[in-house]
Amino acid sequence: MADTELATLTGVLRGKRAHVLEILTGLDEEALRRPVLPSGWSCLGLVHHLALDDEKFWFRAVAAGEPAAIEEILSATEDAWQLPADLTAAQILDRYRRESALADAVLATADLDAAPAWWPDFFGGWRYDTLREVVLHVITETATHAGHLDAVRELIDGRQHLVLG
Repeated sequence: MADTELATLTGVLRGKRAHVLEILTGLDEEALRRPVLPSGWSCLGLVHHLALDDEKFWFRAVAAGEPAAIEEILSATEDAWQLPADLTAAQILDRYRRESALADAVLATADLDAAPAWWPDFFGGWRYDTLREVVLHVITETATHAGHLDAVRELIDGRQHLVLG
């Protein structure tokens, strides 16, 4: 029998991921890369952050303890919010989709009561004790950033998510 809690949480996360991608549909490369806050934050930078700092970090590294993902995280020298100049918007959006699919593969067999397989030293004494807490964190993070994208999209061209017309 399927774990209905896990199925529910995964379904909610997929819905938030879809929201992130849907609100950006129709924006051109310039609009996706345009800094929208004084910090230099851009829509595409946020998606890049979600791909690397949320999907890859929390699921492939923390939840699954995947050695390649851990090594990539520990050896990274760039800030995920900063866009690699050699990647197009389509490539960054595809990276988010790919990391989400890899995260779903981790979640497919997850035990929500299990402890994370790996925990980074840079968090000090703070930690999540279960994968349930990890999943809820990523849902919250993704939903929060989807809301940021809603506000920015409305400022860019007036489009509102889920508003007909």
